[in-house]
Amino acid sequence: MSKFITAQQAAMLIKDGVTIGASTQGLSGWAEEVAIAIEERFLESGHPRDITLVHSCTCGDYKKRGTTHLGHEGLTKRLICGHTLTSPNMINLIENDKIECYLLPQGVICQLWRAIAGKKIGVITSVGLGTFVDPRVDGARVTSITHEDLIKVIEIDGREQLLYKPFPVDVALIRGTVADENGNLTMDNESVIMEALPLAMAAKNSGGIVIAQAHYSAMSGALLPKNVKVPGTLVDYVVIAKPENHHQTQQTYFNPVLAGHFRVPLAGIPTIPLDARKIIGRRAAMELSIGDVINLGVGIPAVIPSVIAEEGMTGKVTTTTELGVFGGVPAIGLDFGGALNAEAMIEHASMFDYYDGGGLDVTFVGLAQADKYGNVNVSRFGKRVAGPGGFINITQNSKKVVFCGMFSIGSEEVVENGKLRITKEGDGKKFVERVEQITFSGAFAAHRNEPVMFITERGVFDLKGEKLMLTEIAPGVDLERDIFGMMEFKPIVSPELKQMDSDLFLPEWGKLEALLGEKSGRISEPLQAVS
Repeated sequence: MSKFITAQQAAMLIKDGVTIGASTQGLSGWAEEVAIAIEERFLESGHPRDITLVHSCTCGDYKKRGTTHLGHEGLTKRLICGHTLTSPNMINLIENDKIECYLLPQGVICQLWRAIAGKKIGVITSVGLGTFVDPRVDGARVTSITHEDLIKVIEIDGREQLLYKPFPVDVALIRGTVADENGNLTMDNESVIMEALPLAMAAKNSGGIVIAQAHYSAMSGALLPKNVKVPGTLVDYVVIAKPENHHQTQQTYFNPVLAGHFRVPLAGIPTIPLDARKIIGRRAAMELSIGDVINLGVGIPAVIPSVIAEEGMTGKVTTTTELGVFGGVPAIGLDFGGALNAEAMIEHASMFDYYDGGGLDVTFVGLAQADKYGNVNVSRFGKRVAGPGGFINITQNSKKVVFCGMFSIGSEEVVENGKLRITKEGDGKKFVERVEQITFSGAFAAHRNEPVMFITERGVFDLKGEKLMLTEIAPGVDLERDIFGMMEFKPIVSPELKQMDSDLFLPEWGKLEALLGEKSGRISEPLQAVS
């Protein structure tokens, strides 16, 4: 019997007080059609109400889509997620203390689905130790009405770990491209696979139901078995969405390259003009080695692929995204999560197995706020709540961590004659006495004794113990005025303080290939012009 139902029928299946799990990144994987119907039912009848919503990544387009549909007082009672900044309604409920809210590491949530499916004790990991997630700090609680302890500190063989407790999943909202009459689901046109499979298993083994949104319907037996990512046995109902409610990303309806259907020439990656952001990207690229597996965060780290391409080194490192993509060039902006010309796509939770185990050689992540202890905050600023996303998993387990960001907030600079000139000083400091929320623990990093760097346009810092040490300063920058004067604390100054390579500040750099060749222990071939 066919499992196809309407979105309105699906909404009627959602009971008061249930726990809903969703597989989503932006709008990728999100069952938008079903969410609209749930919202309409609530606004008309007041039901369902008091639900708990759980999702690992961000979900929304900063406007009306995504979990904003569920962000109504009375509808959602508790939110557990990795990132919520893209959902204005949810942000409003959080800022006004209207819902319980926990912000957990993204990798932990997607792995929790597997723990719930297997009826395990939970997720046991070091991820989150020393951060705001640690129950000795905030326990991931964000609002004042949030009280229950979801995380516990335990000790195994003399090592501290965090136990993230499991919970039953009553409803799983998942999404795919094609569903047949039996509920078998493919991901043919999706930009990422996400964690639809373990989430569906978690719901079924909790005695719950699985509602899948698909773009197209197919007859029973029409799908190739190896293309099916979620077996129909695990799917109770299927909703076929209108095209406008099945976006591939936050801004793109469908791009076959993001789906991995074919590859396109990338020689046309635009060259970034010489500015402070490019200086940071160039200096960060110097931390690469040939053959590295890397991850790039949003913001300034997204400059690095352009620098690599401009230097003719595309393909010398493997770029990944936490959503399970290997190779290619990561999509940026509102297409974040996927990649152009990807070589492989795996499931979300499996990628975090790789990341948590130290698979990344280097991660390049944004720098929003850092303090004198080496702690970094990217998750909360005053009442403005974002969440950690995959930041905690990634930064705690990479072999090297490179924070990339502008030195101050709102500054303006020009690069000329091989020097940096500050034309307008910033109106806010990023290097503060103490961060508002610990998303990266300097103490934990010091204990691991792995390299941690902070690269800005004005200078470079290393984490030494639990303190920042200034190791390089940009040409044209005054140490007292431009660096110390814009910090709330005075860092250690390396006795071997040196000037950043002045060639980084020239229109043409051309040194990356030689630098990577030196690191790899081989003589680099002569540079060739990049077309």
